Amino acid sequence: MLTFDELWEILITEDEGVEIEAKKGSEVSKSCWETISAFSNEPSLGGGYLILGIKSPKESETNNYEIEGIADPDKIQLDLATQCREVFNITIRPQIETATKDGKIVIVAFIPEVQPSEKPVYISSRGLPKGAFRRTASSDQKCTERDMELFYKERNAQTYDTTTIPDATLDDIDPEAIAAYRRERQAVNPNASELNYDDQRLLFALNAITKNPNQKGEYCLTFAGLILFGNAIALRRYFPMHRIDYILVEGKEWVSDPDKRYQSIEIREPLLLAIPKLITLVLNDLPKAFGLEENEIHRRETPLIPRKVIREAIVNAVMHRNYRERSPVQIIRFSDRLEIRNPGYSLKPTDEFDQPGSKTRNEQIAAVLHEINLAETKGSGGSVMLEKMLEANLTLPLFVSNRDRDYFHVTLFTHHLLDRNDIEWLTQFKNYGLSNDEAKALVVLRQVGMINNLIYRVTNNFDTLTASHHLRRLRDSGLLVQQGKGSATCYTLNPEFQPNKESEADISNLDSNTTNNLSGQSEVPNLDSSTLMAVALSGQSEAPNLDSSTLEAKALSGQSETPNLDSSTVKSEQLTLELFPTIEKESLEERLAKIGKRNKPEEIKTLILELCEIKPRSSSELESLLTKNRKYLLNEYLKPLINEGLLEYTKKTNDPHQTYRTVQK
Repeated sequence: MLTFDELWEILITEDEGVEIEAKKGSEVSKSCWETISAFSNEPSLGGGYLILGIKSPKESETNNYEIEGIADPDKIQLDLATQCREVFNITIRPQIETATKDGKIVIVAFIPEVQPSEKPVYISSRGLPKGAFRRTASSDQKCTERDMELFYKERNAQTYDTTTIPDATLDDIDPEAIAAYRRERQAVNPNASELNYDDQRLLFALNAITKNPNQKGEYCLTFAGLILFGNAIALRRYFPMHRIDYILVEGKEWVSDPDKRYQSIEIREPLLLAIPKLITLVLNDLPKAFGLEENEIHRRETPLIPRKVIREAIVNAVMHRNYRERSPVQIIRFSDRLEIRNPGYSLKPTDEFDQPGSKTRNEQIAAVLHEINLAETKGSGGSVMLEKMLEANLTLPLFVSNRDRDYFHVTLFTHHLLDRNDIEWLTQFKNYGLSNDEAKALVVLRQVGMINNLIYRVTNNFDTLTASHHLRRLRDSGLLVQQGKGSATCYTLNPEFQPNKESEADISNLDSNTTNNLSGQSEVPNLDSSTLMAVALSGQSEAPNLDSSTLEAKALSGQSETPNLDSSTVKSEQLTLELFPTIEKESLEERLAKIGKRNKPEEIKTLILELCEIKPRSSSELESLLTKNRKYLLNEYLKPLINEGLLEYTKKTNDPHQTYRTVQK
C-alpha cells in the first residue's frame, strides 16, 4: 500500500488516474460507492486508492488539488467501513489509514480487487447492471451487459486455452511438434516422467487433448493443444487469424505506397515449431556486430540485439496474447528497431517488468513453454530483457500496454545511448544546471519521444518521489512540456530543443499506434503513459553510432555489420557535460558533489545564491541539485534569504511554478 505522501505526489504531478480517486469526503457519498464498486470489479487492476479530504482543482480557487482535511476522521472511517460491509452485494474489506499533511488529516482507503468468483460487485439497492461499475481512466463507468458476460465467464476458474474444440481430433496433431517437445523436454530434464508416455497419454497430461463431450470414448483437442501441437491445415481451418506475421519494412516508417511495399512472411505452424523458426528469422535479419577473439583468425558475428531478448519478446507475445481476439501477432522489422505487437494488454503492470512475478492469461500454453525452457520462470522474462539490453549498451525496450484497446507492444531499438552525437546535443543545456541523471533522461527522451515518472526512475534507479521532483524541475526550467493528466501524464521535449524534422518523424514512429494495421493509415502517437512503460539504460560508455543509412540498405538482407562492440576494444568515455558556464563550472560543480549532511548553513546559502545567479530556479530544482528536502530548503534557506533581501521571487507569491533568483547588488 502506497503512503499518502507518495499518493499526494502522484496526484499533484499526474492528476487522478485509473488507480487513484480523490474526494472532499465530508461524508461517504454515493459517488464513493461507485468508486468502490469500480475498484473492486476492474479486471487485473488489483484495486485502487480512495483519498478523502482533498479538494479537486474544480473546487479550488488555485485550480490545483488542495488538502482540505477531514473534520471528524473517526466518524468517516467508521462510516466507510460500515458501508463497505452493508451497501454492496458482498462485503468489501478496505485497508483504511489516516495521514496528516500540513496539519490536516486525510483518509486513505485501499479498495482491493475481488476474486473473479465474486464479481460483479454492485450497489445492492440499484441492482444489476445499474449498480455495478468499472474503472476507466479516472472515471467510474456503469457496467454494460457485455461487462456482465465477461464477469460471469471469469467466474469459471479455467482459462480460455482449456476450451475444448470438439471437431479437432488427434489427426490434427503435427507429429513434428510432439517430437520437438520430447527433444526439448529431455534436454531440460532427461528424467521427466512424461517422456515415458505414449503420444496420446503425453498430450492428455499436457492438457492438449481431453475427452470429447459429444462422442463417448473419443478425444478432442483443447485450444492449447491446437495452438501448441496442431498442424498447419487445422490451424488455418479453426483459427485462420491466429497466425504470426513477420514484416520487413525498408526504412524507419510504415509506408502505404504500393510501389514501396513491405515484405511479409506468414507463420502458421504449432508454437513449438513456430517459435524457434521466428527466432532464427529475426536474428538472421538483424544487423551484426563482429570481432576477432585473441589468437583467433576467423571473425565472429553477433546479432546486435541479444538472442535472449529476441526469444523473450517473441515468447511473451505468443504466450500472453489474448486468443479471444481474432488477429495475428505482428513482428515488424524497421531499419532502426524491431516492434512486436500482440492482442491482449499485459496483466502484469508494466512498471513492474523489472521485478519477478507474472500473471498468466493462458496457463496451459505457458506451462508447456516453461517446461521446455522457452519461457523464463517466475515471470522474470522482463528483467532478463532489461539486463541483456543493458549489457549490450543498447537503449532498453519500450513497453506499451493499453487496456482500453487491448494490445501490448514491445519495441527493441538497435542504437546505443550516449554516443558522440548525444553528448554534442546535450551541450546546448550547459546553462541549465543539469545533473548527469537529468542529462541521461533527456537523451532517453530525445530517442524515445516521451518520458514519464516510470521511465525516469528506472533509467536512474530513483524512487517515485525523487523522479517526480526531477521531472518537475525540468518542466519548470522550460525543458519539458507536460502532456495529459492522471496516469496519462508524461512529458515531451520543448519544441525549442527538438531534433530536426527527420528525427522527429523517426521518434513519432516509435509509438506502435502509428502502424496499428496493415492499411498504412497512421495515427497520431498515443502518449498515454498509463499504458506506457519505457526504460533506458545508464549508458556510461560510448559505443560507435550506427549509421541508419547503412542499416536501411543492409538490414533486410541480414548482411549489415557494425564495429566490434567488445568492451575490450572500444574505448570507454565517461559522460562529461558542460552543465555550468565555463568560468564557474569547476568550483561550483565540485562543491555540489561534496554536499553531505554536515555542510555549514553558510555553505548551502552561498551555493543557492550562486545557482540562482546563473538562472532562476524552482525549489524542486534546488532540491535536486543540493540533495536536500524541499520543505527543509524552503523553511531553512529560501525564505530566510528572501527576508534578508538576497533572493527574490520571479512570480506571484503562491504560484505553484515559483522560481527564485539572486538579487543583483
